[in-house]
Amino acid sequence: MQDQQVPRTDIGTLGEFGLIDHLTRQFPLENASSLKGVGDDAAVIDNTGYLTVVSTDMLVEGIHFDLMYTPLKHLGYKSITVNLSDIYAMNAQPKQVTVSIALSNRFSLEAVEEIYEGMRLACKHYGVDLVGGDTSSSNKGLILSITAIGQGTADKLAYRNTAKVGDLICVTGDLGAAYLGLQILEREKQIFLDSPGVQPDLEAQNYIIGRQLKPEARKDVIEMFEKNQLVPTAMIDISDGLASELFHICTQSGVGAYLEESGIPIHPDTEMQAIKFGLDPATCALNGGEDYELLFTINPKDVDKIRFLPDIYIAGEIVEAKDGLKLHTKGGNIHPLKAQGWQHL
Repeated sequence: MQDQQVPRTDIGTLGEFGLIDHLTRQFPLENASSLKGVGDDAAVIDNTGYLTVVSTDMLVEGIHFDLMYTPLKHLGYKSITVNLSDIYAMNAQPKQVTVSIALSNRFSLEAVEEIYEGMRLACKHYGVDLVGGDTSSSNKGLILSITAIGQGTADKLAYRNTAKVGDLICVTGDLGAAYLGLQILEREKQIFLDSPGVQPDLEAQNYIIGRQLKPEARKDVIEMFEKNQLVPTAMIDISDGLASELFHICTQSGVGAYLEESGIPIHPDTEMQAIKFGLDPATCALNGGEDYELLFTINPKDVDKIRFLPDIYIAGEIVEAKDGLKLHTKGGNIHPLKAQGWQHL
């Protein structure tokens, strides 16, 4: 491949407020609750009749993402969706986001434009407004901090600490793909570092690599809940692995869980790639993380409301705390469930 000359504009030529104006001018306000966005001392949001739901997440270069294989536009898109996932996990609707970014002088204006273009596409796709944020210099690398703001009603918000004995454990989508996509990307990074002339071999694994680089939040599931008048008894998004998230719900609710391995949804591409790497597909699904699916519990009387809904799977049952957290394997064995997902500190 021939190198293409990419224009490079130093960010310092715009100044802080000029940069903010330049990056956010393509983010029109679309929600009635967004009264004032970027351009004043603070955003103004009118959530009359709703409870306000707020979540903040930070993405740090070298910790949460690697720019050797993460396109900047994908990074911008992902930075928004992973925060919106937290709002959906409350059974609420995201309406606004704020974006704060710290970057070193190795990033040009064109590079930051790519990040914000990914953010713009995510905001448009999910119908949220960018209403504020901050920019700062960084001694090294790139840091993104996103705050998502949503709306929910008291009778429909779902928490982690409200699961009850007898509730059914449900999972959306499929699990483990993002983890295996990361393994492929990390493998190719190491090959490139050892032999820079070698072209990457992504094994045509568009699905699992896409799950890592461009995850989607489950807005559609929350809309299905509303349409079918279903309110989960507890819910959490799966960012750190199914096992870890189930531990969060059980610990905060004071209950145990009985999880069926056969009920854990795994995509065929994920299963084949795990086997190719010599890994157990179920272990990848339980502990991989970054799937951004939803783990929730429902009252058993609501089972008919989800039985025929697409992309939702019943994977187990909430039990007494004294029974602990157990995994029932496909081979008929019962083992204590262990949480080995992502550790933030």
